[in-house]
Amino acid sequence: MAMRVDILTLFPEMFEPIVATSIIGRAAAAGVVEVTVTDIRDFAANRHRNVDDAPFGGGPGMVMTCQPVFDAVEAVRAQVATPGPVVLLTPQGRRLDQEIVGELARRDRLILVAGHYEGFDERIRQGLADVEISLGDFVLSGGEIPAMALLDAVVRLLPGALGEPASTEEESFSMGLLEYPQYTRPRVFRGMAVPDVLLNGDHARIAAWKQQQALERTRRRRPELWQKYQSQNNHPPAGKLPGAGQKGESP
Repeated sequence: MAMRVDILTLFPEMFEPIVATSIIGRAAAAGVVEVTVTDIRDFAANRHRNVDDAPFGGGPGMVMTCQPVFDAVEAVRAQVATPGPVVLLTPQGRRLDQEIVGELARRDRLILVAGHYEGFDERIRQGLADVEISLGDFVLSGGEIPAMALLDAVVRLLPGALGEPASTEEESFSMGLLEYPQYTRPRVFRGMAVPDVLLNGDHARIAAWKQQQALERTRRRRPELWQKYQSQNNHPPAGKLPGAGQKGESP
């Protein structure tokens, strides 16, 4: 059964090229995922289709009101019997990482709600949200771009979405580490050479090199990720294997 992803937004046109192209488009065509985009403005109860109002207590900007968001979510929920969590895309949510993506990819349905303006009326969080997710510690104009990022990350984990299922197994964050360096032809480009270890056909040694490079790259570039990996795996500090440090490598 295809995963169904409902996206509720004030700007449905932003999702048209994302849903129709690349991995998401191919997954949809293959019946792996069904993506439905709903305009929250269609549920506004006033003739001007207003979905925002000034905040009580004063303050800059406008806040998304309860009625159209509640009505939109409830209408979308009722379209199919398959339940699914309501995910609010908000800077106040849990920071998106591969662990969350994996959890959501195991669901049969997701309902993503993209906010705008100065955010949601707090009662939307209280009455609707099952999960709140943030793309990072920065502020965007709305939740549309985070919703796109989450959609892309989730869809590529679905069985049948990628041509090569193993593609997701060695990527950055799949095992709690950054990905090892990748090379392709030519063997030498502008004086930068592919490490010899990748050219000798010794698959065991290549696998060991890739693991060591992932460990070393994570330790150097993302110390907080490295510490988390160490604590979860009781792994010793990364050292050097034969072949590491050659010209063309960049852990």
